[in-house]
Amino acid sequence: MSINIAVLVSGHGRGSNLQAIIDACGDNRIDGRVAVVIGVKDDVPAMERARSQGIPAIAVSAKSFPDDEAYGRRLTEILSEYNVDLICLAGYMRLLPSEVVKTYKHRVMNTHAALIPMFYGRGMYGEHLHRAVLDYGVKISGCTIHFVDEQYDTGPIIVQKAVSVEEGDTPETLVARILPHEHAAYVEAISLFAQGRLRVEGRIVHIDPKHD
Repeated sequence: MSINIAVLVSGHGRGSNLQAIIDACGDNRIDGRVAVVIGVKDDVPAMERARSQGIPAIAVSAKSFPDDEAYGRRLTEILSEYNVDLICLAGYMRLLPSEVVKTYKHRVMNTHAALIPMFYGRGMYGEHLHRAVLDYGVKISGCTIHFVDEQYDTGPIIVQKAVSVEEGDTPETLVARILPHEHAAYVEAISLFAQGRLRVEGRIVHIDPKHD
């Protein structure tokens, strides 16, 4: 089935994961379209990127609501308005309100630029994340696409890609090497969802065979 995707972005990201999803919808690697982008500020690169390609971009700041419940209701209203089938977090730094997680159970994905369950959770993002990887001395890092639950980075894992950590790596060189794999993994996970091939049992995400 062709799906409607909402991409939630932060106030800082360049929107490269967003662009990877848009491109994959455009060339039919994903049977779907980005129906709406939701961010925390209007004037950030990811929002401008969306609008330049004719995609509605709506700024919704949690700080403008009295509590998380009200913020969640507003997000749910927008998602319903655009008939969203799948939510993709792309640098979205907050915990999603529980109303959204429950309403869209196993229909919210996130990307994490490391191999869960190592180097994950609150505060593990950007340079902090990759510095922790390098300081620990691991030889392999990578990326993880997972379904979202009500905690940071603890939902069922859909796709992972491994990337070697090389001698002399810095956070900048490591993230640059991981990013293309992250884009590919996200596109793969969304495509599998659109094909109806993801089946969740407990913590395990099964990938069903493709039917002709």
